[in-house]
Amino acid sequence: SQPAELQSLSLHHYSTCKAFHTAIMNPNTPVYVINQQAAKGEEARAVQLQNIQAGKAVSDIIRTCLGPRAMLKMLMDPMGGIVMTSDGNAILREIMVQHPAAKSMIEIARAQDEEVGDGTTTVIILAGEVLSVAAQFMQEHMHPVTVIGAYLKALDDALTILDKELAVPIDLTDTTQVIDTIKAVVGTKLVRKHSQLVCEIALGAVQTVLLEDHGRKEIDLKKYAKVEKIPGGELEDSRILRGVMLNKDVTHSKMRRRIEKPRILLLDCNLEYKKGESKTDAELMKQEDFTKMLQLEEDYIKRMVDDIVAFKPDLIFTEKGISDLAQHYLVKHNITGMRRVRKSDNLRIARATGATIVSRTDEIKESDIGLGAGLFDIRKVGDEYFTFIEECDNPKACTILLRGASKDVLMEVERNLQDAMQATRNLFMDARLVAGGGATEMELAVRLTEKSKSVEGVQQWPYKALAQALEVIPRTLIQNCGGNAIRTLTSLRAKHATTGNQTVGVDGNTGELADMKDLGIWESYRVKAQSLKTAVETAIMLLRIDKVVSGVKRPQQASSGQAPPQPGSMGPV
Repeated sequence: SQPAELQSLSLHHYSTCKAFHTAIMNPNTPVYVINQQAAKGEEARAVQLQNIQAGKAVSDIIRTCLGPRAMLKMLMDPMGGIVMTSDGNAILREIMVQHPAAKSMIEIARAQDEEVGDGTTTVIILAGEVLSVAAQFMQEHMHPVTVIGAYLKALDDALTILDKELAVPIDLTDTTQVIDTIKAVVGTKLVRKHSQLVCEIALGAVQTVLLEDHGRKEIDLKKYAKVEKIPGGELEDSRILRGVMLNKDVTHSKMRRRIEKPRILLLDCNLEYKKGESKTDAELMKQEDFTKMLQLEEDYIKRMVDDIVAFKPDLIFTEKGISDLAQHYLVKHNITGMRRVRKSDNLRIARATGATIVSRTDEIKESDIGLGAGLFDIRKVGDEYFTFIEECDNPKACTILLRGASKDVLMEVERNLQDAMQATRNLFMDARLVAGGGATEMELAVRLTEKSKSVEGVQQWPYKALAQALEVIPRTLIQNCGGNAIRTLTSLRAKHATTGNQTVGVDGNTGELADMKDLGIWESYRVKAQSLKTAVETAIMLLRIDKVVSGVKRPQQASSGQAPPQPGSMGPV
């Protein structure tokens, strides 16, 4: 008894021998030699073409969201909520896809948003086009490694041209020039009517949060620039506070609600008696024992409050609770207390006022008291009370107060503001600009097309195809504002073919050609370089795939009368 593999091999060997014997005996019988490697190659090519199709489908979803004339998408989340946005990452985050290649495309939008905070729509459109131009080479049986090699060479050349020849330095001390640069980012968003205000808020937030230590810049907007959205009022009422704002009120009605130049103490402990971790039993022998227990609790709280009072603070913030008895003692000493403050808010207050968060009341030192705040005030905004700690001397944290007509508008304004702040952060991290409006992409396309003539061998064609793929950005800008794509794109290509026109691009409002230098439309070098790298590297990764193996067990569909899925199919995008 032989193993199954040997049996099938013997059978195959026998049938082959028999075929040759028949051919020798009868010369008119044709002999078929089947090349199994060719069949495997066809299967790999089918997978690659499917991945290209999936990537292109994802890019087509948000193609209309590029430029100042961008269309909005209305999305319904699983909970029934509605999101209206033109932000590429926000749209793709809400979309449910099954195809693994489409999932990886969505992932690059998230990676772009986390890395540089802008260019999410650009990177998806670019990645989709880079994949799309590779389809013809797959159909012509060119090996994926050849295409990938050409793509990598073209990417290196593009980044070198971008870095050495197209990037322009910017003076960060010139506020007007910085704000004009940020306006180019905000100009494609819903808030472009209020772009001056949004840009000033974004610049103020980044300058506040910026921390330089031994030549290293740190700008942590997520942790130290809080955005508070309050429905009602007008967008013009939005402002940046040089300090911190909390959705809190005082714990006791007799506590002071306005203090100038307050001494602030931050705590990370309860101002109440300790409770047992689990079930606690106490055996009382006499009636006085119960009174003694209560007295011990009161003494414990009084001792904690006495530790605090010794340093004469005007204001206490604690992340835990404050008992009624502790509130009573604090009111007696004219101290205002705020309880159950979020950890993130406590960290912002510490950074804004110069205070240090203390974990035990008996460890408080004079240096832990925050003296940096100029005013503590509680005001009513809308229907709720808010605590304002303002006029800080050198705050390294801030709060942005956003007002707007409705919650949906506020959500979109916040997304736009985050993009503006990230664009400002990119400028401070790398103070270089490149021309916007598709000018940089077209200049790179023309330069790489010229350079492709010196590339030897078959790699010349994928190299040239990548150069042509970059033209998708100006083409999409023209299409989104209703311009004549073919005529305008040909004119733009001709302009860039002559020297001195490298800043000529597409005016996203009219669809006509314009000099981006005159319009003041510039983009961050950091965003542009990251978009190119992410798009091309994602396309390369998807082209390397030659087989998709699913680890998910599919439900049996035979009972429902449906045909089972084909092995090559990965479900709808």
